[in-house]
Amino acid sequence: MTFCRKCGPEIQVTESERQKKLLLKKRHKKRVRAAQKIQAWWRGHLVRRTLLVAALRAWMIQGWWRMVLLRRAHKHQKYLLRLYVIQEKSAVKLQSCVRMWQCRQYYQLDYTLPVSQTPKSSLIFQNSDVLQVQCKVVSKQPEFHIEIVSI
Repeated sequence: MTFCRKCGPEIQVTESERQKKLLLKKRHKKRVRAAQKIQAWWRGHLVRRTLLVAALRAWMIQGWWRMVLLRRAHKHQKYLLRLYVIQEKSAVKLQSCVRMWQCRQYYQLDYTLPVSQTPKSSLIFQNSDVLQVQCKVVSKQPEFHIEIVSI
């Protein structure tokens, strides 16, 4: 015979009732453990899902930022290429002008040659009366080299 502590010595608890209570406690503990496992799994699932969403958002932002940087680099590269082309065109043009001036100075051509033409019917030239044009030409052949000089 055992006495119930809560109720006091007046009520006696039988052995079968005591086993039932122990069995109920064990079942309750098993259910609590199972509920705790389910809750832990669910909380872990929520955390993993939240982390996945955060990682995907960070990945999207990183991709966007890389695209912005790539566009900036491409724009800067186009700007530098345009600047380079302008400089090269200017250099080639300047070199061309200087070389043309040098050729003109070297050969000193006289572009105003007086040639008088008469109507064909009025005057007939014979072989001895051939009009000769004289120019000052140096025997050296002109040499043209195109060079692109970068600054």
